[in-house]
Amino acid sequence: MENQSRDCGDIIPVVIIGNGPSGICLSYLLSGHTPYVSQDAAHPNPLLQRKLREQPHLNLLQQDLEYLCEGLEGRSSNPVAVLFDSLLLPDSDFGLDHSSPLSWRYEPERAIPHLVLGRGPPGGAWHAMEGSMLTLSLANWMELPGLKLKDWLREKRRNVRNDRATPAEIASYYQHYVSQKSLEQNFACGTTVTEVTRVHGDGEEPCWRVTGVQRREGEALGDGFTVSEEVPFSVLARNVVLATGTHDIPARLGVDGEALPFVCHSFWELEAAISRGELDQSSEPVLVVGAGLTAADAVLATRHLSAPVYHAFRRSVTDPALIFNQLPKLLYPEYHKVHQMMTQQQHGSPTSSSSSSSYPNYLSFPKHRVVKFLPNRKCVLESDSGQKTAIQVSKALVLIGSHPNLSFLPDHGRSLGVYPNEPISCRRNPIDVDPFTNRVTQAPGMYAMGPLVGENFVRFLKGGALAIVSDLLKRQKLQTEDSWVREDTDWSVKG
Repeated sequence: MENQSRDCGDIIPVVIIGNGPSGICLSYLLSGHTPYVSQDAAHPNPLLQRKLREQPHLNLLQQDLEYLCEGLEGRSSNPVAVLFDSLLLPDSDFGLDHSSPLSWRYEPERAIPHLVLGRGPPGGAWHAMEGSMLTLSLANWMELPGLKLKDWLREKRRNVRNDRATPAEIASYYQHYVSQKSLEQNFACGTTVTEVTRVHGDGEEPCWRVTGVQRREGEALGDGFTVSEEVPFSVLARNVVLATGTHDIPARLGVDGEALPFVCHSFWELEAAISRGELDQSSEPVLVVGAGLTAADAVLATRHLSAPVYHAFRRSVTDPALIFNQLPKLLYPEYHKVHQMMTQQQHGSPTSSSSSSSYPNYLSFPKHRVVKFLPNRKCVLESDSGQKTAIQVSKALVLIGSHPNLSFLPDHGRSLGVYPNEPISCRRNPIDVDPFTNRVTQAPGMYAMGPLVGENFVRFLKGGALAIVSDLLKRQKLQTEDSWVREDTDWSVKG
């Protein structure tokens, strides 16, 4: 971003904040890669097939997405996400491998100039995730348009043992994708956005000023180190897309003692303790708080060392909203095993104290909350019936989700949420957007996508990219037609 390191007067049509899979997919579509419905292709959904045949000369970006979405059902609450997923991976929920009816054409004349800002390399939070666990999603659900992840994995591995990949492989795939699709010129990595404000640019229409710093590697020193510097930048954007994800700030319990040194809030802190040799079978138990997949990974990693585990969570083990109750057992055997442990080894149940237990050194505390942590490494838990239990631990891992870092927006973007007075949260308070364009309801010229609008899976965030680019191109066409009308009117008056 050399030409943007100082104040830049040119208005960039689109600036994307976030360079994870959301930002990458959006950049691919903005660069002129255009989806068409193949003439000879058939979709297994007869209603959608009939609609796709009505205007075969139009590409997908030109079509009425709301009309195409009618009557479709899927695992996402965002209609365009369900539509695009259905076109990219028809009937994949049923384990079927239908070929996509879409064909992609590179049409540079349709490209919209844009800039993608991200703090690390392309791939976003995937580079910071633990590198050995398998991802939740099937490999083809993680891929981006135009590059088959399975094919790429085959070149990287000697054999593809299953249909799932590690986070490290996914991060590498996303970085390779940006390079293979020649998107690098649109990416400014090492950038931290500090402020986004609405300003009046050239002419009548207001725009956005995006300011921040970019980290650059300076001269190499004699001892092998390099000096890095942070250079301020400021750019003007006609449209801003929020695509930051939600892995920035770990959620906290808000209880006494949570800042004590034995209380951790991320999986990598557990990894660091393991690599330092701090945990083994003679350790005091590790307390894992939370019932999501990261918490399950922590349970598995700790038990792999034969270290004892206490596992506390708010829900019942039979709660349908618990993620383990939504996963097919055959595809996710390791998470099914954790769910079995949670069910069979409950605090207070007869089997948990049995010497013939299938899962020794593990004890779950369903429907419990943490009351406080004490300096002597004790933790007080309370059941939903009010019964308190004090447990001795070596470490406590609080893994209850995370929040996005929107510190560059006024009041951390609260005014943009579905519930304007609450913090933005993927699950509880996503950014309020139009479901067919992803325009932010409370901020003209601003879009949001991915986890910020409640879309956690890569499989579905691609629909946000489709909705945004379709809307931008349609607005661009309207503005062009409007300018033609104005020119025609001016000419006729002069005539």
